[in-house]
Amino acid sequence: MINFKALLFDLDGTLLDTAPDFISALNIQLARYGRRPLSGDSVRVAVTNGSAGLIQAGFGIGDDHPDFETIRSEYLALYFDNIAVKTSLFAGIDTVLENCERTHIPWGIVTNKPWKYSCAVLQQLGLLQRSGAVVCSDHVKQPKPHPEAMFLAAKQLSVPPDDCLYIGDHRRDIDAGAAAGMTTVAAGWGYIAESENINDWGADHIVAQPQQLHKLLFNH
Repeated sequence: MINFKALLFDLDGTLLDTAPDFISALNIQLARYGRRPLSGDSVRVAVTNGSAGLIQAGFGIGDDHPDFETIRSEYLALYFDNIAVKTSLFAGIDTVLENCERTHIPWGIVTNKPWKYSCAVLQQLGLLQRSGAVVCSDHVKQPKPHPEAMFLAAKQLSVPPDDCLYIGDHRRDIDAGAAAGMTTVAAGWGYIAESENINDWGADHIVAQPQQLHKLLFNH
């Protein structure tokens, strides 16, 4: 059995399947510009790189393009207006959260998603009041892969970092958790590019499907 006294999650692609709403917003915007919609699979892996990655996927432009900020602002407004239409917890995750709450193990979130969007989606899904900590990129000077946010979350949960377990679907999540001295779990169900080898991230544990997480944490 893994010994931990607090559980921390990355948000997009780990705790929540937010991709459907990211994809819907992007395709609404692409239609406005007379562009064809993109398939879910082609957009899904771009979610991990935030709005910049999504604009790159949809419009083929980077942040050095003169229209980038205008397009990104428009996109973020569309996403915010439809932030929890199709978003949901990954299958099996609520069982983990319920077990934590039943056994008085605090849980929280450390994400590079800004607070405005994190707060809105968690509130609409009834998760904000359940979580013991929500640390976003705008709460720290240096977001993940730097461990600053990890230390802040552990402090908010009143649990030493080395007694925390962090779950994420990107190498930067594992790097941040390890740098903070936390036990790390790589979420194989997340938004991972085909070019990435999850085995190379150096996570303490790898879980392929969210339904398998409960067994690793509580029945191993």
